Parts: sequence; C-alpha cells; structure tokens
Amino acid sequence: MSPKPLSLCLIVTGALAVLPPAAPAAGPAPPVFRQRYANGLTLLVRENPAAPVVAVSLQVRMGTRWERPENAGLSNFLQHVMVKGTTRRSAMEIAEAAEEIGGAVSASGDTDFSEIRGTALAGNWRALLELVADVGLRPSLPPDEIERERGVILSQIESRGDLPFPLAFDTLLATLYGPHPYGLPVLGRRQAVERVDRALLLDHYRRHYRAGRIVVAVSGQVSAPAVAEEVGRLWADLPAGGGAPDPSPPPPAGAPARQILERPAAQAQILMGYLAPPLSDPDYPAVKVLSTLVGGGMSGRLFAELRNRQGLAYSLGAFFPSRVETSFFVIHMGTAPENLERAEEGVRRETARIRQDEVAEDELQRAKAYLLGNLALDRRTNARQAWYLAFFELAGVGHEFLDRYVAAVEAVIAEDVLRAARRYLASPTVTVLKPLPK
Repeated sequence: MSPKPLSLCLIVTGALAVLPPAAPAAGPAPPVFRQRYANGLTLLVRENPAAPVVAVSLQVRMGTRWERPENAGLSNFLQHVMVKGTTRRSAMEIAEAAEEIGGAVSASGDTDFSEIRGTALAGNWRALLELVADVGLRPSLPPDEIERERGVILSQIESRGDLPFPLAFDTLLATLYGPHPYGLPVLGRRQAVERVDRALLLDHYRRHYRAGRIVVAVSGQVSAPAVAEEVGRLWADLPAGGGAPDPSPPPPAGAPARQILERPAAQAQILMGYLAPPLSDPDYPAVKVLSTLVGGGMSGRLFAELRNRQGLAYSLGAFFPSRVETSFFVIHMGTAPENLERAEEGVRRETARIRQDEVAEDELQRAKAYLLGNLALDRRTNARQAWYLAFFELAGVGHEFLDRYVAAVEAVIAEDVLRAARRYLASPTVTVLKPLPK
C-alpha cells in the first residue's frame, strides 16, 4: 500500500493496496514499542528477528488533502526533491550511502500522508536512521534538481492524460469529490507544477515537517530501546507541535452524474464511483468485504458474470482505498467498444443485485478469506510492516488497528454486507471513456 509509480496498472493495484486487505501472518505479530517525544514526534518499533534487515517508514501528515487546485501536486513534488540533496549530501551521495548499508532510500507523496522510506541490513540500522533523518531534517532543495523533477512530473502528467484508464479515473474522482481536495491528482496539475519554485517548496516543507505531524516506524532485527534513544537524538531539533490547525475541507460533491469522454483508444472504459466510509467508520470492514465480493479477483461477481459467463470484459474490478476522510468505492471495467452499452447495463445489474439479496454464506466466507489472505501476503516484509504501523498511527486509528480490523472482517455477516450495499451503492457517478471511431 505504500505509494507506487502512477502507471496505468499501478493506479489500480495502488488504490487496492492503500487499504488493509488481508489477514495477519501465521502466529501473533511481535509487540510494538511506542514512544512519543517531548516535541510531539511519535516512534513505533517492531522488533522482528525473522530476517537480518531493517526498514524505516517516516510518514508526515502532508498530501493532497492539504492542497488546492492552484498548488496541486506540491507534496509529491517536495518529497521527490527532498531525496535529491541535503545540506550534507548530494543526490549521488544519498544513493551511495544507502547502497553502502545494503539498502535504499526513497520518498513519495500521497493523499493523507507523504513518506520517506528506507531499508538496510540490520547491522546498519543506525546509519539508516541517520540517513533518513538527514533527508527529513536538512533538505537543500537544489534548484537544478527542482527543474529536473519538474520535467519528470510534467511528463508523467502528460502520460496520464493520454492513457484511457487514468484519464477516466481522474475525471471520475474530480466529479465525485467536487471541491474536496481528494479529487485532486497526487501528481498535480500542469499549471500548478509549472509554477512551483524553491520558495514554495520550502514553505510547504516548513509548514508540514513538524514533530506533531510525523510518525517514524521501524521494523526489523533491532533493539527498540536503542532505536528510541537514537531517534530522540537525531530528531531533537525538529520543530515541535503540529503547526497551525488543519482547516476543514469542503464536503465532497457526491452528486449522481454521467459523463462521456471520447478519446483514441482500443477499449472502452466504464467507471462507476460512490462515496464510501473513512477508515475510522464502523462500516469500513463491511464495505471492504463488499468490494471483494464485487471485484475480488476471479471469484468476484463481476469477473464471474461479466467476463466468464458473458465475455464482456477485458479487465474489471472494484476498489475501496483507505482514507482518513470520506473514501470512494469504484467499479471499473474495460470492454470492446461494440459492447459498451451491454457492459454498462451488466455492471448496473450486478450492483442492483447485491443491493437486493443477501449474499450466500459460502460466497461470503470466500470473500473474507480472499481479503484477509491478501493482507497476510502484503505484510510479510519489514518494509510493509513499518508502512502499516506508521500509516494507521498517523491516520488516528492507532498502530494496532489491523488486529481490530481483522476481527471485524471475520465478524461481518451477510446482513452487514446488504446494509452497506444499500447505503453506499445507491446513486453512482459514472465516467465512460468511448473510443473515437477509426
């Protein structure tokens, strides 16, 4: 679930991943050490002796949630430039320092958070923490690297606009959320990215990189007390508190609508979006099960009915990402242009069916097993363990959220799924991408 390159395929898998999807690994997870320092910084450490490696995830409450159309993409831009130089190291020296300790350091922006992440051989954990702290505390934001990164991001934005699925997806979210910043693309918009300068990046950094907005999570073959002492030393000069209170964003639009885009493409794209509960909502586990029932791989209803039985789909699925505020539930389908009308009718028919009848017990149990199994697979590495710890702590549900989540998923019954479907899958916002005639 950590941020990944925003290519076509990873738009789907990334959105699927930004949510807890699967079950705990076999046996109880090692306990988590938690410390909150006087300046407000939170540290989480999971001592995991399974492999001689260590991973660090530094997450800061900064992302598109705090952006506006005129500065959309600023968080992601900042994160990528931060790893291109500090007051002590150049971009090359950062990369070489990471390589010397048997790992890597990288960064990215997202919706509710931005991350600096690093890995290393366990014996080099102190060097890894120092390198992550250097990037987080002393970014030099070199002007030449800013220009290089601007070119990369503008190229990525252009590519997204040329690809049918990302274009339809971005259009759908912009319509679904309206003025709410969740409708902004993480990469940003061309006009905003073109205006970014060093002063703007530095101001954004100073506003958000404050101790009360940051969680550092460490997982691996380490000693938690030793890590706590080192983190306290390295981050002692971080500005305290969380800065100014976060303003409340405007409410999402969520108005039913249907829009058609016409572009050169081999396939037609159908996306149906709904506003969905946030991570902290009691309905969250039931909607996760619902999304798996609808689009969970080859056993999902859409795949079984519209691809296997009717042969209407090239690709399809449903995803429901974890969001601190109002999330979204999107059903997507790629189909042949001549099947567009039948395919859209089929998607509407399947969503109507899941809102009408309770799911059978065997189907429900398969969906829950698939959901929790994927989570177990995703949590196998220290990097993912650290990511989960930091994300849930930063989201306000606590680092131990996954234990409660797994129990809640196991407790979901057919009645819960039906209630969730009727509440959230009522009136879709639809975006259809229609290929232009050749």
